Amino acid sequence: MKKLIVFAIAIFGFTAVSFGQATANAPASATIITPISLSKTTDMNFGNIAVNNAIGTVLLTPASTRTPGGGVTLPAAAGTVAAAVFTVGGAGTNSFSITLPSGDFLITRASGSETMVVNGFTSTPSGTGALVGGTATINVGATLNVGASQVAGVYTNVGGFAVTVNYN
Repeated sequence: MKKLIVFAIAIFGFTAVSFGQATANAPASATIITPISLSKTTDMNFGNIAVNNAIGTVLLTPASTRTPGGGVTLPAAAGTVAAAVFTVGGAGTNSFSITLPSGDFLITRASGSETMVVNGFTSTPSGTGALVGGTATINVGATLNVGASQVAGVYTNVGGFAVTVNYN
């Protein structure tokens, strides 16, 4: 029996008890927010433009004002002039980035093959925006490049140009 007690003391006496380890639990969670959305509410329209035999431009601002350049004049009968307008929808007051077309966008004369280039896209807000109550508005302007003696007619691109928004 004495040997058994000595043996038990030897085993338990030299057994290392680890107090250097601790365990804690952390809960996991996730918040699903409303997906960001974008819808077009107004088409871009440069309005009525008169041209001569020189190359020209029409700068359409996000505020729907026009500035002619080169061989372009703006007649008193302006026609429909409008910057493109988009509505952003999403969660609360989240911020978002805006990506505008970076290259040339062609519009073609109805019943013809003549084209004009639209480029230099700008927006208000520019680059980023913030939702207010889950919504925001983006106004988009651009520059229309008009050829010398451009053929008269209505020029369009039915497919439209792409604007992209993403949560920051």
